[in-house]
Amino acid sequence: MYDTFLIAELIVSVLLIIVIVMQPTKTNNAASAFTGGAEQLFGKQKARGFEAVLQRVTVVLGIAFFVIALVLAYLSVG
Repeated sequence: MYDTFLIAELIVSVLLIIVIVMQPTKTNNAASAFTGGAEQLFGKQKARGFEAVLQRVTVVLGIAFFVIALVLAYLSVG
C-alpha cells in the first residue's frame, strides 16, 4: 500500500513540474518597477484557454500532491 502511494506521489510530482514549466511567463521589466505593477492590476484579469487549463491542472495536481503526502506520512507512522 505504501509503495503504491509512493509511486503515485512520484508521478504526480513529475506531472506537476511539467505543468509548471509549461506555463507562460509573466515578464517583469524595468518599467514595472516604476509603475508599481499597475499594468498587471488593470490588465488581463482572467486566464483564458490554454492558460486557464494549465492553472486548473496545477491546482488539482498540487492538492493531490499534498493529500498523497499526508497519506504517506500517516502510513509511515502507523
